[in-house]
Amino acid sequence: MFNAVIDAPFGKVGIRIEGGAVRAIVYLPESMQNVAPDTPLAKRAVEQIERYFERASAKFELPLAPIGTAFQKRVWQAISGIPPGVVLTYGQLAKQVGSAPRAVGQACGANYFPIVIPCHRVVSSSGIGGFANHAEDGFFRNVKRWLLAHEGIPYA
Repeated sequence: MFNAVIDAPFGKVGIRIEGGAVRAIVYLPESMQNVAPDTPLAKRAVEQIERYFERASAKFELPLAPIGTAFQKRVWQAISGIPPGVVLTYGQLAKQVGSAPRAVGQACGANYFPIVIPCHRVVSSSGIGGFANHAEDGFFRNVKRWLLAHEGIPYA
């Protein structure tokens, strides 16, 4: 199912490779078994994600699968321009892409490449907001909290 599964400070990260590109990055619970990278690209993705865990300013240079709608790609491109340590609200990002905050939130939730496309840097105007299509507190929101704290932006 995954070409690699690695330890993360909040659980695990799974990586899927397809056709010479990263197809998905998935947040997984601690209970998942690790999987050693089985392709050179999976190994490269693991190295870059681990480098990010060490240093929030780490850059990613990975081929990403050409998936998502035209609108999602526009939102993801805008998200990719948010530097570490900075957050935008769904409303601010919506203004940048000429859309509505709810649509931006849906595009964030549909992101196949979290960490690489840092949707955790998009928050609600009234707090941390949802994450990975999960609005309630729990595993995914805790992942978002960890990622933001790692970049110097604490959210309770």
